[in-house]
Amino acid sequence: MGSGGTGSGGTDFEKRKAETRDVDTRDVDRRDVDRRDVDTRDPDEDEEWDGPVVESWFADVQAKPPAPIRDATLWATLATGVLSMLLLGDGLALNLLLVAIPAALGAYYAAQAAGRRPHRWTLLWGVGGLALLSVPALRDADWPSFLAVLAAVAAGSLALHGGRTWTGVLFGPIGLYTSLVTGPLWGWSGLRERSGGARGNVGPVVRALAVAAVLLVVFGALFAGADAAFADLLGGLVPDASVSGGPWHAVLFVIGVVGALVVAHTAAAPVQWDRVEVPAGRPRGRVEWALPLIVLAALFAVFNVVQLAVLFGGYDAVLEKTGQTYAEYARQGFWQLLLVTLLTLLVIVFALRWAPRDSSGDWTLVRSVLGTLCVLALVVVASAVRRMDMYVEAYGLTRLRISVVTVELWLGLVIVLIMAAGVWGARWLPRAVLASAAAGVLAFGLVSPDALIAERNVQRYEAKGSFDLDYARGLSADAAPALDKLDEPLRSCALRSIAQDLAGADKSWYATSLGEARARDILDGRPLSPDADWNVCNRLGTELAYR
Repeated sequence: MGSGGTGSGGTDFEKRKAETRDVDTRDVDRRDVDRRDVDTRDPDEDEEWDGPVVESWFADVQAKPPAPIRDATLWATLATGVLSMLLLGDGLALNLLLVAIPAALGAYYAAQAAGRRPHRWTLLWGVGGLALLSVPALRDADWPSFLAVLAAVAAGSLALHGGRTWTGVLFGPIGLYTSLVTGPLWGWSGLRERSGGARGNVGPVVRALAVAAVLLVVFGALFAGADAAFADLLGGLVPDASVSGGPWHAVLFVIGVVGALVVAHTAAAPVQWDRVEVPAGRPRGRVEWALPLIVLAALFAVFNVVQLAVLFGGYDAVLEKTGQTYAEYARQGFWQLLLVTLLTLLVIVFALRWAPRDSSGDWTLVRSVLGTLCVLALVVVASAVRRMDMYVEAYGLTRLRISVVTVELWLGLVIVLIMAAGVWGARWLPRAVLASAAAGVLAFGLVSPDALIAERNVQRYEAKGSFDLDYARGLSADAAPALDKLDEPLRSCALRSIAQDLAGADKSWYATSLGEARARDILDGRPLSPDADWNVCNRLGTELAYR
């Protein structure tokens, strides 16, 4: 082709200039408008320009103006505020899920008004987020519930934004904060529109609700005073709405309303994080790219061969040669191998960014080198998990140990997903990684880590006679079924802290977890032994810890 032609036969540079002249008369993406501003500079700079500048990464993420708020969204917002006011004052359990349901409905109505249709990933994130909020209703332990709530926020943000890329997945939760101001203003404008003129139908409804509330309070109080059984039933079903707690209830109502409006506004006008355009890394030559990774893979291979030799040859020879104890060998190795797994993922990320990609041969090289490194990294993951299992056998299971093993297993799953992406493409990888994390947090909460810790330590006590009583006292009510299997007076010593916590907490049904309810049933059916006093428990704790 000639280099000096015009029209359709011109150079790429002339085509780009022609596209620049016509950009205002076409229906183009905003990214082309940003590119026009760059292309009108010095032509010599145009041919060397490679990707957008940093300032233009976020040029297309601005949300569109939301559609007017619907009546259904306003009613869902009101329901969220009322439920927050009535249910969230006594702690978090089933009430958190009950409050989230109308907020999710409000977001659905808002998205529907904006013309957004739910896709299968949207439904997956939404259902998954609600499922994660069921963990506080099932488990008494705070730490898995906290992780579940965080994961539910992340899943909910993806349901609202519909993120598909890494930028959409990572920046999605930020979009909720951008609606903290615009969401309430959007709801207030819709409320003002409905409170005046021909569509002013809010005032009569509010007055009717106020009259109904007054009638319920007055006649409910009279019936409660007339019959003790009815008063007890009413006290168990109706949340506490005393005057002394009025300010706190008002704060909870505002939090519920604002939160529901933030969620609905985000669904109606999501920030387009998927449009964040991050420039690709400059490809490296094959030797420059592959040589360091091949050397690293060789190091992995040597380490894994040693691990296999130790596995089949036994640990006794290694311990005798190193002078370490069984537990020291396991503890020292696990943390280093966990760090190796994390650094391996980081190496893979940067390797993909700078990978050569000019030909099919380049991609074959990338898949071969990184695939080999991933397979070797999986052997490292297995070795790390085995070392932690050795450490647990020596010292028992704790929250930290079960947490880091779970993280290590998830990192191994991420490596498997990266390998699958190398075969079938990586378009689905960002959502799959986050979905695996959310599923892991959900499974972590459903298996009840405190109950698993207690079960494992009780089994270790039955086999070896040693038991960390002080640590068992710090477990939540989820551990009560496992600790109930111990013989007296050790059983009562282990359950005493749980019994004290339950005795001082008189919660309503919606603020009581399933773990707490089971622990109450166990203690009611088999009360603590009076022989397990403070001196006896201290003596047992010292004796069993050093066996």
